[in-house]
Order: sequence, then structure tokens, then C-alpha cells
Amino acid sequence: MSSATIRLTMAQALVRWLTRQFTEIDGVRSPLFAGVFGIFGHGNVTCISEALEAAQDQLPTWRGQNEQSMALAAIGFAKAKRRRQIMIATSSIGPGALNMVTAAGTAHANRLPVLLIAGDTFANRLPDPVLQQVEHFGDPTITVNDAFKAVTRYWDRITHPAQILASLPQAVSAMLDPADCGPAFLALPQDIQEIAFDYPQVFFEERIWSVPRPRPDSRTLAEAAVLLKTAKKPLLIAGGGVRYALAENAVADFAIRHGIPIVETIAGKGGLTHYHPAHAGPIGIIGSTSANTLAAEADIVLAVGTRLQDFTTGSWTAFSPDAKFISINAARFDAVKHRALAVVGDALETINELDAALGAWSADPAHMAHAKALFKAWDALLDTHQMPTNATTPTYAQVVHIVNAAAGDNDTLICAAGGLPGEVAKGWRVKTPNTFDLEFGFSCMGYEIAAGWGHAMANAGPGGLGGTPIVMIGDGTYMMMNSDIYSTVLSGHKMIVIVCDNGGFAVINRLQQAKGVPGFNNLLVDCRVQNRNAPLHVDFAKHAQSMGAAARHCESLADFRRALEWARGNDGTTVLSIASDAHAWVPGDADWDVGVPEVSERESVQNARKMQIQIRAKQRIGV
Repeated sequence: MSSATIRLTMAQALVRWLTRQFTEIDGVRSPLFAGVFGIFGHGNVTCISEALEAAQDQLPTWRGQNEQSMALAAIGFAKAKRRRQIMIATSSIGPGALNMVTAAGTAHANRLPVLLIAGDTFANRLPDPVLQQVEHFGDPTITVNDAFKAVTRYWDRITHPAQILASLPQAVSAMLDPADCGPAFLALPQDIQEIAFDYPQVFFEERIWSVPRPRPDSRTLAEAAVLLKTAKKPLLIAGGGVRYALAENAVADFAIRHGIPIVETIAGKGGLTHYHPAHAGPIGIIGSTSANTLAAEADIVLAVGTRLQDFTTGSWTAFSPDAKFISINAARFDAVKHRALAVVGDALETINELDAALGAWSADPAHMAHAKALFKAWDALLDTHQMPTNATTPTYAQVVHIVNAAAGDNDTLICAAGGLPGEVAKGWRVKTPNTFDLEFGFSCMGYEIAAGWGHAMANAGPGGLGGTPIVMIGDGTYMMMNSDIYSTVLSGHKMIVIVCDNGGFAVINRLQQAKGVPGFNNLLVDCRVQNRNAPLHVDFAKHAQSMGAAARHCESLADFRRALEWARGNDGTTVLSIASDAHAWVPGDADWDVGVPEVSERESVQNARKMQIQIRAKQRIGV
């Protein structure tokens, strides 16, 4: 091995190494790190920005407006790239760094890679306390960056310039590991960033990374095949892991060959087109009547690439107590949950091996016919709720239908928290695989617009779909985080943002009242205000226009349909707002376990408590 070295600061070496890492997307070599979202402060502007400026042709830096949202944009990018390419987000110390903690939690919950780099206080502690430093009296080694330990898969604080030699490959390995995938975090003390060190030149040799595909244990796989062959009413639940393993086609073919209906989790939705012959709808709390009926009837459930969270399982009320589970997952932690027969392995490789092990076995054709009949009835129910009426205020379902009809085949729908997730999970008819991003692993308000920026970047890059991101949000989410509308105007990445204004946090108001509590502090009309003449609605179109976006407020569904055509023809980001009904929802939900007061003077709460006890009585034992 060569002993040649090159003298660089730690920050310069970090950036140089990042530019030498590559991945393959559809057979084309591409940079593993596609770019950096950055907001510079005193903790990263003098050293990290100096290195990034010099490398901007290989590693472009994009200016964010908020540290949280730029990291969320990086997550949207990673999701669009199906974990094969990564964006970086860098901040200064203190509040800038802490703003990224929520985004780190979002990436961690969703098993998505993003590299977070934050400045830190001085390792030598000579200037302490420095600007934005939070001091811990009993432990001077703690800084705000320790907060990331709870929400990252890999965490390190670089206290010597040589440490990146070991740390950087470990960070990438964690981000690309299908079992441990998630965010990686590096804390960089300001004085360590500046130190020069003689780095070995071999450290900067180009490397092509790939995502490993672990094979399943042969004995466990054989057990799974034997168990599945006993099924009379099998059901396949496809999760986000199917999409990240690029296993959609294999899973779909497997289901057709063996006569097993496929239902999708929130993260898994979009792996199949809506009218795929094996597709039976979304499952769970914001699922379909078709999928939830099949779940209740299933005797063997094959869960592929899902962690089986409560919105999928109806808090474990959606299945028969006697149903048996087979869980295929790259992560052992997820595979062993809830007494499942755990088959630990890559979704694509495992489903192919299970296919071979099953041979010619197939479920009774009547079972698939039954699933198709249920799905046809569900589709008709959607039509009923999505058709226009004479009502003054449109429903979410009607708005979703119009957007869905206007969307191009390669346009990506992006949504997250609030009432819209339930409406798009149920009512969005996917036209092309992997054009649907509903972030509900963390249900992070503010993800949507930022992620739209990330999707726009991903769509324009190698292997990108090339369509336009369509972001659907409520007024509450818009008010929480909208600054990346300006980011897309500044960077030239087009998206369309649909703001459904229903006067506040409508879906949580729905839950609040369903559990016996009067409407309180959710809808704007129920909030405490000092000025009774204060406006209860924001002019979102004018606000978006002030950031440079094209925008319109739509007075009717017909007006909205025309505005969508206009938005699709625009060159840049366009925002459309429309009033929406705060109390109309598409049915199909499963039960959900939430806390309801055990004692209350309100009869409505007492009744809700009785209903909650009934829900809990239906739960499977989850151990």
C-alpha cells in the first residue's frame, strides 16, 4: 500500500472523501452523495463552507431556509431514490443543529439514509462557553448534539482529524445497510475542523458502494413454505421494504402465481398500480374496507418489508386471534415482532426463494376472486365519495380525485400529517409504481413541501422519473413550514402545492370529539383569541406569491380543475388553495388504540372509554 499522504484540514478531507464515493443507479455510476443542503453559521461557515465552496462542481450545495426542512428535503430525496443515493444536511451549532433533530427522527422512523453534519463547541474548551453553547454543569462533554443519539443509526463526534478515517466508512455502511438503514450524524468541533493532518492518499480513492442483499436462513424459509401451504385464506402485506429492495415486480408476480391478494401499508402504497390484478387496497386505520375485510378473514399473513406499526394492524385488532404471521424483513428487529415466524433476509431474494420452495402450490382461486370482488366494491365506494355534489364546500375526497385525474403518469404525490394522509391513502389511484410518498412512519408535519423539493431534485437526476412532485397539505401544515416554496423558486425545481384549507387541525379535532372531548384548540373557531375580529383564514395564494411562486385561490371544484391545468403548464412552482370540508371523511378505517380518560364527569368521555375497552378486548397479544 502506498505511504503517500496529502495534507488537508479535517473539513477539507471530509468533503474530498465524500466526493469520491459512488453508487450505481440503473447501471449508471452516480455520486453516492448527490449534494448538500446547507445553512451556514459560525460553527460551519469558516471551515466546512470553505471546503464545500471548493468542491461545488462535484458536490453542489443548496441553500436551505430552515435546518429542519432542508434535512426533510434530503429525506424526500432518499425516498425517491429508494435509498440508493444520499443527500447531506449541514448546520451550525446550537439551535441550528437542534432544528435537525425532528428530521433525524423522521429518517430514523422511516429507515431512510441522510447524512447530518453539525458544528460543535471547541474540543479544547479554551473559549468556552461559546455563542449558542448549552452548558451541562456536571458533564462538560455533553453538547446539544448528543440529542441526536436517540434518533440516528450512527453517531460520532470527531475530536481528532484522524478519526474520520474510520468513522466515514462506518457511517456510509450504516446508511446503506438494509437492516440498520437510517440517518448518520457527525458532530464537528470548530477547532478540529481547522486542524491540518497528513491523510493517506488511498483514503481518497474512488469507491462504488452497493446495497447488500442478505439471503434468508434455509431452515426458516422451509418452515415458512410449509406454513404457507396450509393457508386457506392467505394475505400478503407489502411494506416499504418491498419498494426499497426493488422487489415490487417479484412480489406482484409471486402473488399472482400463488393466488394471494396483496394489501399495502402506508409506506408500501405505490409499489403496485391501483388496478394491478393482485391489489386489494391499503390496510389499516386509514385503509380500505376491502383490505381490512381480508385481514379479518386471513388465516396466514405473509408480511414483507413492514414493521407492522399500529396504523397497519389497527393496533392489532385487524386480524383474527388465530391468524399466523410470517414476516420477511431485512431487519431482525422487525421480523421477530408479534410472534411471527421470522424470515430474515432481503425482500427480493427471499420472495424469490420462497416462490421456488412453494413450487406449484396456489391458494383456492375462489379466494382471489373474493378479494377482487371486495376491491371492486371498495373502488365503487371511492367513486361515490369522490364525485361532485351540490355542497358549498368541497371534501378532501373530491379534491384528491381531481388532482389524481390531472396528475401525469410520472408525477409523484407527496403527503404526510393531518387529515389528507387518510384521504390519499384510500383515494389516490396509483398510475405508475413508486409515484406515491406518504410519510406516516413519523407523521411529521412540515415534511411535505420540503420533501417535494427533494423529490424534484431526485426526479431530475439519473434514474429519476422526470415527473412533477405534487404536494398535498392542509392549512395547518402550510402554516407550520412553508419556506421551501421559496427554496424551489430559488433553485429552479418545480413542484405543485395544493393547500386544502379546512380551518385548522381538522383530523385531530375529529379524534378529539370522537373520544368525547368538545372541540378545543384545534379548529381555528375553537381557539382562544383576544381579537374576535381576527381573520380565521390566511390568503395562502398571496403568501405564496410573495415568495415568488405562481398561485391562485380556487372558489369551486371547476375552478380548481382549471387551475390545475394552468399549474401543470407553468415552468416553476405553483401553489393552489381551496376551501375544504373539515368534517367529511371517506370510511374504511380500522380500530385504533389511544388513551381515553379512565374517569371523567363527561358522559361523552365515559361512553368513549367504554368503546375503547371494547377495542382493546379485540387486540392480539403482541409478544
